[in-house]
Amino acid sequence: MSIKPSQDKLLSYALGNGLLNGLLAPEHERLRPHLETVELVSGDPLGESGKPMSHAYFPIDAVVSLLCAMDDGASTEIAMVGDEGVIGLSLVMGRGGMPGRAIVQRAGVAYRIKAEWFQDEFNRGGGFQKQLLYYMQLLLIQVSQIAACNRYHTLDQQLCRWLLSSLDRLPTHELLVTQEFMANLLGVRREGVTESAGKLQKAGLISYHRGRITILDRKGLEARACECYRVIKQGREYAL
Repeated sequence: MSIKPSQDKLLSYALGNGLLNGLLAPEHERLRPHLETVELVSGDPLGESGKPMSHAYFPIDAVVSLLCAMDDGASTEIAMVGDEGVIGLSLVMGRGGMPGRAIVQRAGVAYRIKAEWFQDEFNRGGGFQKQLLYYMQLLLIQVSQIAACNRYHTLDQQLCRWLLSSLDRLPTHELLVTQEFMANLLGVRREGVTESAGKLQKAGLISYHRGRITILDRKGLEARACECYRVIKQGREYAL
């Protein structure tokens, strides 16, 4: 893991996370001394299945994928977390470890807080606890919707949903991601992603070249996506 502390950025990224942004001043002041800004590197794991986490992470401009991994090494994304949420809910949900894996999808900056401080503030039963419980509900909606999407919708629709959800968490119209990485997240063969991405490129919706995807027609992409994207987007907007 290549997480690098960067405390000097703390002030410039003040309230850069929607969940923290919803806290009252006393709670934020209580947490602030224990928040450390760190740089997350794409591909790095923040949590492994069944293992307790030492820290919780509040993404600022990084994006993290929550994965369900199989014994044979296969995996699929069950949720995506950006500046609206937190990685580490398992710390306040009992004695068990992470239910899946948490992998950095897009490099960026996040707040990090030690597990004990995260748990202590939650156990106070105030606004922080309410924020986390509300976010748990939104995360459950996302997990449920993605499960239904993977079962009932075409790969073309799933890819549109994934591209749009990623784009919602980025400041640009470009994504740096390989087809192999997308295939792993969607739980499909790489050839399937190649075919679906080719259709979108032929339709003039995206441009794809050597791991760089540029969204050319967002409205067109939204028109091809299933209703799952709209449900997930609505939940994210509520969180922010």
